[in-house]
Amino acid sequence: MALNSTPAIACIGIIGKHDNPLHISLFPPHEDEDLDMQFLLNSCLDIFDIRTKTKTLDQDLGLLQAIDERLAAYGWLTNTGIKFIIVVDMMGRPPAPEEDKRRFPAAVGLRDADLKPAFRAVQTAYIQLMLNPFYSPDERTPLQIANYGGKSPEITSKKFINELLRIGKVWAPGIPSI
Repeated sequence: MALNSTPAIACIGIIGKHDNPLHISLFPPHEDEDLDMQFLLNSCLDIFDIRTKTKTLDQDLGLLQAIDERLAAYGWLTNTGIKFIIVVDMMGRPPAPEEDKRRFPAAVGLRDADLKPAFRAVQTAYIQLMLNPFYSPDERTPLQIANYGGKSPEITSKKFINELLRIGKVWAPGIPSI
């Protein structure tokens, strides 16, 4: 890990009830790793399935998998079956010169509680999206989409996407709320 870096969010994935990706937000320096992140998010779905079968489920699933020394995926499951996955880059981004270095102490690892504010903010943004009377979530299964044509639904709301971008940029370990 770089000496003056703090862990940062690399990717936020919103996955539908039928394991279809609804939205993926990528953050620097991972903006060009779309395929890699899709593969990573897809591999996390198996872990969601295993955990739902083996234990009483809390919304916060904590660490799903550590990909290497740098990337780690954390999960959150809503009551409606929507999955939120946040991939954290442990090397993160170095603080800007004008930022107070004491505000972001060098972190060796993350506690599961460090990501709860980010997951709560993502869930709040998703709830706000669902409350929008002009947004209609697609309830079709992947089989229905394949049989009757069309494409898999994606979230295209600019307000929702901008809120996810804000969450990804603002989050830092130890932040109490977003």
